Amino acid sequence: MIQLAENRYGKSRVRLMKVTRHPHGNDLLEWTVQVLLRGDFESAHLGGDNSKILATDTMKNTVYSVARNSSAKSMEEYAMELIDFLLGRNPQVSSAEVRIASTLWKRLTIDGKPHPDSFMRGSGELQTTLVEKSQGGTFKIVSGLEDLVVLKTAKSGFEGYIQESLTTLKETSDRLFGTAIKAEWLYDAEGFDYEAVRSTIRETMLKTFAEHDSKSVQQTLYAMGESALNTVSEISEIKLAMPNKHCLLVDLSRFGQDNPNEIFVPIDEPRGYIEARIVRQA
Repeated sequence: MIQLAENRYGKSRVRLMKVTRHPHGNDLLEWTVQVLLRGDFESAHLGGDNSKILATDTMKNTVYSVARNSSAKSMEEYAMELIDFLLGRNPQVSSAEVRIASTLWKRLTIDGKPHPDSFMRGSGELQTTLVEKSQGGTFKIVSGLEDLVVLKTAKSGFEGYIQESLTTLKETSDRLFGTAIKAEWLYDAEGFDYEAVRSTIRETMLKTFAEHDSKSVQQTLYAMGESALNTVSEISEIKLAMPNKHCLLVDLSRFGQDNPNEIFVPIDEPRGYIEARIVRQA
């Protein structure tokens, strides 16, 4: 017997830019929003009956309409508003999920002062959140960041690993350590300053990365997650992924030159990939 096991649908890559205007200047946000709904949609799949289907174009319009009236000060708060709006209007929907990725814009500094209404794009880093809620349920909020590219030129080595017939990598106590951090953390509660907590987590992990005497990517990854959990009580776990963006020491001996760890070639592929989930014990 063949049956529909599960399904969901929605609208992805809804681009939203919001300007909040103040007498002293403006604030700017750029978000990419995804909405996914679960519910009683079996009739659409099995019989072509769309009477319970909210058009994905309507979801797109809902993103903009809710944003216009929103008083949210964070992605998390806006996602919760959007979910409550969708669940309230659609009893056939059993649960809704909203994912938001925020692009960084930085205020221009002109003559040493922040400009009130001009901005420049920041790095490729994305701030993210994933918010879920069932009808009559509570919110589950997982926030994070992606593509936070960092590099340290000291206090990093890699030694003592397995040496076997296919090993060609040389041990080193002094190497470049570059990575693109992806982090996701689970909130224990709701109703606090998500932006402040996000900033604290981010800065705590960056401080640990910079100051840690790294014996491996694994060791530094754990230290970063541990510091975030020790510093921020509002989260119960954090998952980190840190690809090792290699910078290879160039052999200049054939040119009659030495290379005291100064000339490298960065490569994109292949790369090491390390991830772990770190939790707070009850």
